Amino acid sequence: MKEMICIICPMGCHLKVDDSDVDNIKVSGNGCIRGVDYAKEEVMAPKRTVTSIVRVHGGKIKMVSVKTTDRIPKALIFKVLEQLKTITVDAPIYIGDEIIKNVCNTRINIIATKTVSKK
Repeated sequence: MKEMICIICPMGCHLKVDDSDVDNIKVSGNGCIRGVDYAKEEVMAPKRTVTSIVRVHGGKIKMVSVKTTDRIPKALIFKVLEQLKTITVDAPIYIGDEIIKNVCNTRINIIATKTVSKK
């Protein structure tokens, strides 16, 4: 039996997950069906949104904040961060600009979450 707190909505339900039979995972303590889906995914294949920063060349500031456009498998987080360390983008950068397409072959992109103008 595993215990976790659902992070899908502000209710923060305390979930109990019985994953002794992976074909029939049982979840209790959820206030809505989204808690069940969250708990099952968290046990079987956890995913996270990644936020970080990337170096900027020729900008008013030297870094721009970035994030994944969707959640990626938790096991890939450090690979994504390593790839981001190698990136430098040229100013100007605008919110929503694609920084990396298909990061780590996930079909998920890295986008800028801030605008950085030229010096």
